[in-house]
Amino acid sequence: MNRRYLWDKLSSAWMIACISLLLLLPLAIGLGLVLKSSPILHAVAPFKLITSSDWSPMQGKFGFWPFIFSSVLVTIISIVIAAPVCLFAAIYLTQFAPKWMLTAMRPVIDILAGIPSVIYGVWGILVIVPLISSIGTSLHIDTSGYSILAGAVVLAIMSIPYILNMLLEVFRQIPIELKEASLSLGTTQWETIKHVLLRKGSAGIISAYGLGLSKALGETIAVLMVAGNVVQIPKNIFAAGYPLPALIANNYGEMMSIPSYDSALMFGALVLFIIILIFNVGFRFLIYKAELV
Repeated sequence: MNRRYLWDKLSSAWMIACISLLLLLPLAIGLGLVLKSSPILHAVAPFKLITSSDWSPMQGKFGFWPFIFSSVLVTIISIVIAAPVCLFAAIYLTQFAPKWMLTAMRPVIDILAGIPSVIYGVWGILVIVPLISSIGTSLHIDTSGYSILAGAVVLAIMSIPYILNMLLEVFRQIPIELKEASLSLGTTQWETIKHVLLRKGSAGIISAYGLGLSKALGETIAVLMVAGNVVQIPKNIFAAGYPLPALIANNYGEMMSIPSYDSALMFGALVLFIIILIFNVGFRFLIYKAELV
């Protein structure tokens, strides 16, 4: 009896320790970024760093607005592209397609999710960039193809297997009795999906999109390879941009002899961390509201 009691206590303590570590990890990451960013924060007001567009590290000018704007723009466009594709694919695979198709698609989705981002980046250079360049030419828009739109398309393709996997699980967890009860009342298949399944799975759908957006916002290599990496506020989606993850990956470890440069890049990482936190809090609020419906 004492041995069982001791084993239960040890198991509970281990689980509590693991949960505590998970809860403290974001706090530790944020605190570390704040400490590393403190030199630049003491020298320049944070609001000025965020809102300024003047990026001249040699002169000690660090304006992050072009990078923040590019990051948010490319991420939102990628989710706008990926969201309907994932939702309709999940609906078809779970509600209309034969079972063998869903069985065959699962390993394909897993393979796509496991492909390294650098491979997507190379594919983007070979296929997406020339395609966007030709589209821009046909629309009489001057573009090299390395643009916000190229980064968004590559990000969307990278996010699709990740979001789709979660949506498939969301629809799989909805009780079949709800669908059967709706159909027994004389509704059509699509009416059942629209008014029953989508409403029942709304919290899971929002959660899948939120996690997909957070993942897309932090992607680095693929976006770095196709976005153009020009420090400017993009005038349109065919213009080059410079997302925050690309800035940090391109420059950290280089030119560290420039005063405050290391601290400025850490501030960029802190801003990215805060943006992801804001998006996640927003999606958690939407999930809470969806669960009340």
